[in-house]
Amino acid sequence: MSLGRERGALAIVLHTHMPYVEGFGTWPFGEEWLWEAIAGSYVPLLELLDGGAPLTLSLTPVLCDQLEAPGLTERFSAFVREVRRGTHERDAAGLRAGGHERLARELERSWGDYAGAAERLSRRGSDLLARLLAHAQWTSSATHAVLPLIATDAGLRLQVHSGVAAHRRRCDGGWRGGFWLPECAYAPWLEQILRSAGVTAVCVELTRRFGLAAREHLCTFVSESGIVLVPIDRATISLVWSERGYPASGCYRDYHHHTVHHHNPWSNDGGAYDHDAAVALARQHAADFVARTLARLRGAASTEAPLPGGGLVVCALDTELLGHWWYEGVAWLAAVVQECSRQGLELVRLDDAVQLREPVPLRCGEDCAASSWGKDGDLSTWSGPAVADMAFAARAAELELIAAPARAGAAAVRQLLALQASDWSFMVSHGLAAPYARERFQGHRRALAEALAGGAGATPNGLRNLAADADPAYALAV
Repeated sequence: MSLGRERGALAIVLHTHMPYVEGFGTWPFGEEWLWEAIAGSYVPLLELLDGGAPLTLSLTPVLCDQLEAPGLTERFSAFVREVRRGTHERDAAGLRAGGHERLARELERSWGDYAGAAERLSRRGSDLLARLLAHAQWTSSATHAVLPLIATDAGLRLQVHSGVAAHRRRCDGGWRGGFWLPECAYAPWLEQILRSAGVTAVCVELTRRFGLAAREHLCTFVSESGIVLVPIDRATISLVWSERGYPASGCYRDYHHHTVHHHNPWSNDGGAYDHDAAVALARQHAADFVARTLARLRGAASTEAPLPGGGLVVCALDTELLGHWWYEGVAWLAAVVQECSRQGLELVRLDDAVQLREPVPLRCGEDCAASSWGKDGDLSTWSGPAVADMAFAARAAELELIAAPARAGAAAVRQLLALQASDWSFMVSHGLAAPYARERFQGHRRALAEALAGGAGATPNGLRNLAADADPAYALAV
């Protein structure tokens, strides 16, 4: 047994997702989100992945649908050239005229992020999806629906089987059964349909069951149906993803304080942003993160019987947090990879970790209710009072489609999938672009009704590249 396995290991899971915004609005909400994620997160991350970093990359099918859309690279390049260059120049000129020279220079520096991303993408052959798929191990449901809130088995099959079919087509059989549950939302009744689609492992949030920082979060479990349940470790994730996590430090770039065209030349402490100082702090935080992860493993191992394989810490993060929301996040991640080697912490891909560890049986009793990584660890973010109307409308729409097999053509199925995306209710619950989210939800609801009225020959109605692998037969099978 290696030293790393005696001391346990770390798996960093990057959940990479974007709701279907391609073709649905531009500034301030819409497909601009996709261009920003490409420039700030996806292209910089490729540099790290291509260098061999053993990270676990999960790509949602709905993101892949958009990256696969014809002309995507050309439109991204046009956005950089025709939009971002001009907005940086205008905002820099305004700041300089107001006597803010340091802020103006920072905007001129940060413009290079966009120009560099476009240049690197072009140099790599422009097929961003193919480059990401070369590193992708895990997939997800078709459009990132909260699966425990799906009303019927037929609707669940549609989401799960469509997502897996899309991943199999794109990855040419390289999938090992890892499936990211959207919003980490798990319930035991999902497992039969997950297994029927070939799913062998999922990540779960079990903090409500075992408590924060419990040693059980460093184990892998197997359910009664045979699916491996891998807990994410909230105690470790909170070092990054919490109100007092690393990104809140004063030296880092302030995401919320922006210029007229939503550029960010300020730091969290209110001063002009200093990129060199922020990257230096990211390296310090990477060293701290690895040291704390090792301490977490040692602490769990010292209290009771040895953990299987020395314990496994799973730190799951939204990929878009790194580089976009937390500007220095990719630099931090690259430094984490280096620090793991320097401090002797084994960094593993999740598929390999699951294969090497003997899972512990997990029995579901009264405490095995639906869980998620949302607020309070339950499903209220997507079904609570603020979005109850959306939750009921989505279920009603699903029942309408399932009850009308003769009219459930491809257009209706794709509109239902678009309607079920978790993003719309998440944004409303959190007050993030809520009008846009409600507009999108209501638009897909109307389009679904129109598609059902028009029968199987209805057109997809604006969903240019969504869920091409969705087979209406999944929803019609009883």
